[in-house]
Amino acid sequence: MPRFCANLSMLFGEVPLLERPAAAARAGFEGVEVLFPYDENAADLGTALAKAKMPLALINCPPPNYADPDGPRGFAAVPGQEQRFQQAFRRTLRYAGALGAEHIHIMAGVAEGDAAKAVFIQNLTWAAAFAPKQSLTIEPINRHDMPGYFLNDFTLALEVLEAVGAKTLGLQFDVYHAARMGLDVMQTWEAVKGHVRHVQVGSVPDRHEPIGGDFDYPAFFQALDKGKFKGWVSGEYRPKGRTEDGLDWIK
Repeated sequence: MPRFCANLSMLFGEVPLLERPAAAARAGFEGVEVLFPYDENAADLGTALAKAKMPLALINCPPPNYADPDGPRGFAAVPGQEQRFQQAFRRTLRYAGALGAEHIHIMAGVAEGDAAKAVFIQNLTWAAAFAPKQSLTIEPINRHDMPGYFLNDFTLALEVLEAVGAKTLGLQFDVYHAARMGLDVMQTWEAVKGHVRHVQVGSVPDRHEPIGGDFDYPAFFQALDKGKFKGWVSGEYRPKGRTEDGLDWIK
């Protein structure tokens, strides 16, 4: 079976964040991801991860005010925000180093057109050069959930990866987002899997536990095994109830 990790920003909300690594370990996960750890003291979170023996798979490179419901969802592709992106990336890199995060997901933000694409490529190129040993990812996100998000299809993502040409930059594949784009998820996976560093899962169309729904997750997990995918598969979804009551999918 794949290596499953828990998205602690969405799962185990029954307990405070610093208690979630241990809860994930008890539930049978092998690792965790935390989308936005910046409200926690890095040393405290690092201690919680170490005590639970939970490696940190991924964090996001966000704007500092991501908690603001009206705030931007990243700005790496937003013209005029290059300096702000560099400041945010430096902060994220410090957290990644302190916590041992394997990947940093760089969010593109709301933008469109050739200028946005050029800025996105420029910022990613800078980030890859600034942190040459850090694995970076970009993720296509559907515009139903994030209206106006620049990186909203896989063809564009592959074009960006090719333009940047950095070995440390790869693709983040979210099954829920791919399905919400109206794509054939299995065909899309086969087309892009060579670029994928990290996978996220949630049911289609409601983004609950990745079991049942409109997508055959057992077949997808079998395809990952058959293809010898070595990355993490993260449960990034909204539990229907208590997290522990909906974990049959990792068994």
